[in-house]
Amino acid sequence: MSADGPAAVWEDQHVDDAVGRYRTASEANDIDALMATLAPDVELVSPLSGRLVFRGERDLRVLLGAVYGGMKGLRWRDEVGDGALRVVLGDGTIGPFKLADAMVIELDEDGRIRRIRPYLRPWLALTFLALALGLKLARHPGVILRAARRR
Repeated sequence: MSADGPAAVWEDQHVDDAVGRYRTASEANDIDALMATLAPDVELVSPLSGRLVFRGERDLRVLLGAVYGGMKGLRWRDEVGDGALRVVLGDGTIGPFKLADAMVIELDEDGRIRRIRPYLRPWLALTFLALALGLKLARHPGVILRAARRR
């Protein structure tokens, strides 16, 4: 039991569950399971352009399907944070390049993922990812147009 009482214990378990399920689902490229961890009003801030913000389950299904569908050997190695804010560190490959991610995850009051902010490196792998995503998302121009809208 936590010094903060039973509510704090439940909150941490609830939050860890959503983040853990996201990690497992993304490693397996299980988009349905991944989507179940997200809040309906989820947002993903593009690591390629801070101006693009992908919003909502429909657009994130397309985007995350393209991202995780192109990755190989994704493994989330570490998780830090507590409460409604987590950072997960992982790596995988995109094409011939190793890609590292430090992803900031913010949760809503129900413990679902509300905002995702990936920080990817190195530059060459990120460039390769941008080209691959551009080709995949070209079939869904509405996703890019909605992400470019300011709120």
